[in-house]
Amino acid sequence: MKLFNNPEIRKFLLITVIPSLLLCFIVFFFSEIAAVCVFLISAFLIISFLIFTRQRYVRISKLEENIDKILHGNETIDVKSYGEGELSILESDVQKMLVRLRDQNDKLEKERGFLADSIADISHQLRTPLTSINLILSLIQSGEVDGERKSQLLRELSSLISKTEYLVSVLLKISKLDAGIVNFERKETSLKALLKKSAEALLIPMDIKNQQLIIDADNIVLYCDFPWCLEAFGNILKNCTEHTPENGTITLRATDTPIFTQIVISDTGTGFNEDDIPHLFDRFYKGKNSSKESFGIGLNFAKMIINSHNGSISAKNGETGGAEFTIRFYKQVV
Repeated sequence: MKLFNNPEIRKFLLITVIPSLLLCFIVFFFSEIAAVCVFLISAFLIISFLIFTRQRYVRISKLEENIDKILHGNETIDVKSYGEGELSILESDVQKMLVRLRDQNDKLEKERGFLADSIADISHQLRTPLTSINLILSLIQSGEVDGERKSQLLRELSSLISKTEYLVSVLLKISKLDAGIVNFERKETSLKALLKKSAEALLIPMDIKNQQLIIDADNIVLYCDFPWCLEAFGNILKNCTEHTPENGTITLRATDTPIFTQIVISDTGTGFNEDDIPHLFDRFYKGKNSSKESFGIGLNFAKMIINSHNGSISAKNGETGGAEFTIRFYKQVV
């Protein structure tokens, strides 16, 4: 019997049975009836203890079987707490553990699927420019092109290499954010200086299209990692620049409240297709108005950075047309 394999049970019987027998023996000299009563009471208590302990062992054995089935992938086991007591608390904890393990397993399955899809998307994204690069190199090496055509191909080659370099760089940063290994160095930063700096790389194309940039963010301080937020705002502004026609305007207005700092970025461009709005921040998603050169990762990258700064971002079409991004950096965890 497994019950008596437990050394604690054997010790209990040893320290209860022997003293009980000694007590019966001593009482017997005074009264035989009293000795019988002591014996019966002692036997009743010892047997009751063994019966209840046996029941506990049965429940523990059943719980052990359920846990073993769970560990071997049986998803139909339902371990529920029934009653009171320490064993019931243990059963309840096992139930919680089972729920958590199932949630983690589902999450891992989703992440595995997402990883597979991401690898396929990345391969596709890289294959396109690399194929074009190989074709251009083949043409140049063939010696069949010269003069202006060769110069044009070299310019295209340089552009493709730059785009591929940008794609690889962004994908590496996204993978770091996905892995949670980025340590953000948050410091007090002038929001206006941050927004101006994020627009610097776009000033030439904006000047070519005669676009006007308006920044209204005086005397607002943002607690953030400057280089990473620079990437986020740069990608959003790049999107606005690409979809705003000549002589258009891109406006950045910031407001500060005790709860959050809000930045609204709007343009006078074509705006979003309504079907695209729910998917604008999905990785590798290209909207109906996206340019052929778009990789579909800029807005997703920006959202990841902003979310990592306890922020949020949303997008919609402005009341007078054009795109409108609303970014909030919360001053406390929400």
